[in-house]
Amino acid sequence: VQLVESGGGLVQAGESLRLSCAASGRVFVINGMGWDRQAPGKQRELVATVTNGGAINYADSVKGRFTISTDNSKNTVSLQMNSLKPEDTGVYYCRIGVIWGQGIQVTVSS
Repeated sequence: VQLVESGGGLVQAGESLRLSCAASGRVFVINGMGWDRQAPGKQRELVATVTNGGAINYADSVKGRFTISTDNSKNTVSLQMNSLKPEDTGVYYCRIGVIWGQGIQVTVSS
């Protein structure tokens, strides 16, 4: 099973993007879904997660701007990103269960 990410790209500060991630097959999700990101020259960090019970956690830097959503029946997870900032630039990785996507580039210009 592989995860396929889509929706990345280049936008200006203040604009929005929606990232989507879908599994190529059925995934037994035991530990929720989420998104990480890695900015140039920085460590990979958690952006947002949602547990199987529906509890959601966001990095402080994206609270109020990003929204994670899932469709467990379709094994998909999305990330709506509003009011983007240059510091949101990086490679975004989705996770469904224990499987990670290969990453998708998001670039926000000032």
